[in-house]
Amino acid sequence: MIDRGPVHVIAHHHIAPQSGIALTLSAGDVLRITDPQGEQVADLIAFAADDRREWLSSGRTIDYANSIYVTTGQRLYSNRSRPMLTVVADTVGRHDLLLTPCSPETFALLYDDAPPDHPSCFGNLCDALAPYGITPDAIPTTFNIFMNVTLSPSGALTIGAPLSHAGDHIDLRAELDLIVGITACSAGKSNNGSFKPIDVDVVRTQAEAAGE
Repeated sequence: MIDRGPVHVIAHHHIAPQSGIALTLSAGDVLRITDPQGEQVADLIAFAADDRREWLSSGRTIDYANSIYVTTGQRLYSNRSRPMLTVVADTVGRHDLLLTPCSPETFALLYDDAPPDHPSCFGNLCDALAPYGITPDAIPTTFNIFMNVTLSPSGALTIGAPLSHAGDHIDLRAELDLIVGITACSAGKSNNGSFKPIDVDVVRTQAEAAGE
């Protein structure tokens, strides 16, 4: 798993299909996001716990990585250019930083058969983050874990089936105290046409768990 000495799972969350959660991380905690069945995207956004005006920035992350993809050893940066999360393990290696979380407008504009009440990642993040005082207008582009987006020479984007198989995961170490929102994505085009759960574990080293 994570080579940081003895570790403890201090929290486990099973995110049902087309739903979302919010949680807090202390600096040093590792967030493991697992695709238990395969081909399922998880949208993630993070905010600094001490100032919600600092959030995970796709643009800053792409700029400093000089790539639209991040994987093991790379960092996710805030809008203030501070490292927020470091990828410490990644069994897939393909995630998206370009596309916004699906919303009611996504389904109205891009899906011909979606009902008006179709769940969305944006709506699920709004609901999950509201108790932390985070408003809808504060939710930016997400880190779309396991989402398989490719860019053509013309600039056109293609959304393919996620490359994740059952049990694949990504581990993200918090570099700051964070508030994090995570979904099991609700957009069929992102998940190869079906909706599945996402598992989330918060991992802490033995010393951290003991408060040492």
